[in-house]
Parts: sequence; C-alpha cells; structure tokens
Amino acid sequence: MRGIAILGSTGSIGVSTLDVVARHPDRYRVVALSANTDVDGMLAQCRIHRPELVAMADESCARALRDALNAEGLRIEVMAGTEGLEAVAGHPDATDLMAAIVGAAGVLPTLAAVRLGRRVLLANKESLVVAGDLFMAEVRAGGAEILPIDSEHNAVFQCMPPNFANGLGEVGVEKILLTASGGPFRRRALADLEQVTPEQACNHPNWDMGRKISVDSATMMNKGLEVIEARWLFDATPEQIEVVVHPQSVVHSLVQYVDGSVLAQLGNPDMRTPIAHALAWPERHAAGVESLDLFDIARLDFEPPDMTRFPCLRLAFEAVTAGGSAPAVLNAANEVAVAHFLEHGLQFIHIAEVVERTLAGIAPEPAEDLGQLLEIDARARVLAEQQVKGLVS
Repeated sequence: MRGIAILGSTGSIGVSTLDVVARHPDRYRVVALSANTDVDGMLAQCRIHRPELVAMADESCARALRDALNAEGLRIEVMAGTEGLEAVAGHPDATDLMAAIVGAAGVLPTLAAVRLGRRVLLANKESLVVAGDLFMAEVRAGGAEILPIDSEHNAVFQCMPPNFANGLGEVGVEKILLTASGGPFRRRALADLEQVTPEQACNHPNWDMGRKISVDSATMMNKGLEVIEARWLFDATPEQIEVVVHPQSVVHSLVQYVDGSVLAQLGNPDMRTPIAHALAWPERHAAGVESLDLFDIARLDFEPPDMTRFPCLRLAFEAVTAGGSAPAVLNAANEVAVAHFLEHGLQFIHIAEVVERTLAGIAPEPAEDLGQLLEIDARARVLAEQQVKGLVS
C-alpha cells in the first residue's frame, strides 16, 4: 500500500487527488496533508481520511484546527508554517507526494521530498519555473521520480517513448505541442479587456480551477509557465515547444516525431485523469471520469495563439529563452500582479505590463543556487509592487 502526502489538499488538485485515492482504499493510504488557511476544509478531510500529520500555513490556523480536532477526539498531529510543510513532504510513511501548492511557496517543501528520493506528483509548476535546472539536478542526485500532473505535461508524458530521458533527438522527437483553451477572452474585443473583473477572469469555459490559476489561464501566463515547465521536464529547448490554441480542451497535448507521426492524448477536461495516471503509473485504474464521446464532441479546432491578445505568453517565451533567473522574475512579478487584480486593485490589462516592467528592471543572472534564486524572487516582488503602485496611483 502506498502512503500519500498532499501539499495543498483543500485546493482543487488536492480535492481531486483525495477523490481518486478514496476510490482505491486497498492501494492508497493518506498519511499527511497541508492547507493554507482553510481550517474547516482540513477538518472535514481529517474526519474522512485520518492522516497522521497535517500542516497549516500559520500558527493561528494550526491552533484552530488543533482545537477542533481535539474537540472531536481525533488524535492527529498539527504543525504550522514552512516547518510543517516540509514535515508533510518528508513524512516517513509517504511514498508519494502530491505537490499541489500554487506559487513559489511550494518550491522548498517539494524539494524536501525530492531529496528523499520520493515519487513526486508535480502540480506545482513553479518549482520548475523558479529553479528548473537546480530542481532537476536535485531529482537526479536524490533518485526521485517526477510524474507531471498538469494535464498538458501528463499528456506529453503519455505520448513520449519510455527512454525520452536519453534526449529528444535521440528518440526521434521533433517538437512538443502544448494545447491551450485560450481561456474566457479568446474572442473578446481587445478594447473590452480593460473592464474585465476577477469574477469574469475566473470563469473558465472548460476547467474548474483555483482563482490564481484561472486568471493565469485568462492571460495565458499559465501556458507560458507550462512552456518553462516542459523545457525542464523533457529537456527541450524553447524552439522545440509550440503552443496551440484548442478551445475544446479535449486534446491535452501532442508530441511530433521526425517520421511525421504526431501522437496526442485525449480525454474529458477532468484533472482526476492525470492524477489517476500518475498515482497508478505504470499501471492504470479508474478515476471516476466519464469516457470521452467523440460523436458528442463532433469537431476539434486548432489555431495559433495571438501574442497581441496574450502578451504574457510572449513574455514567458522571452524569459525561458533568456534563461538563468529570468523565469523566477517572471513568476514573482506575475504572482504579485495577479494578487492585486484579484483584490480589484489592478486592471486585467496591466498584469502583463507589471511583468514586463519587472523583467526589464532585473537583469538575468546565471542560476547558481536556490538561495540566490529566492533572493531574486524577493527583489522581483518588491519591484513588481512598485510597478503596481505606479499603475494604480
């Protein structure tokens, strides 16, 4: 039986993971969970799954959860902060870690599991965006196994030959094609984007996701971050990665081979599919997802992305091409800008502007160690806050 730890268990990926795990009680046991501030959500999960350890983002939430668990007679250890996250990630009974914390906050605890040689189900793309080269070096040194959870990267993984780590050229792979829905504003008049509200940006046409990721999908920054993630997961150059807008979100990504073959992975837009694939790999088991009905879909459309409409995607390609610390700056600035947009403090169209100005203000440096990248991440956040202030004042 495999022991499952989840970073971000009350978020959409965490909830979907627990749904799949609960369908196979003979195969999986939940041993540790973490959440940000959702005490009620964590309490409900503790009642059902009875983990040995849980962690909350701060001590006040941990205290509230501890009191609630004690009141119900549930003997579960509760920790807080970074120490708690790393304890969840490194729990001795955990064979698998679902890394589903959104943002740079997930980097350190995910690395903790990597260094222990665990199987890491990676939904925290920022681990690779912020510190891709260093992260993959730790994977190799620790003997960890990385299985991608993003639907696009999981699709690419399924379409790759088993020996793709030998190099894409060596196994006949010519190009990785990442599909993107185009989000809720794919056809909206550019002039109308000034009036976009957080509620509209979070109303994704196909996927049920958290608010931050939903906004990133609307700006296509999410796809840009996935380009950077794919660069490291599959040891691909930026030129070997192409983004294709596919509004139906049925083809989750494709791999193009030198012999003219193009392999694609298709399925209904439900994150339980890639989660179940990674949990069971190299086997497969039920995920609770309805099978795809091609007759009901009837058509599949594809088009190139509009870089004028989606400047965040252009900026992501520029950052991954520049390399070094540039992706970390891109990610930090975007996190700051999106947070202000969700708080109604920044216009939607200014998210890309904050990111571009921040990238211009911090020259790329070679990535030497994680401490250096986290220091650059902090500098980028300060500069991004200054750019936000200048745009809203």
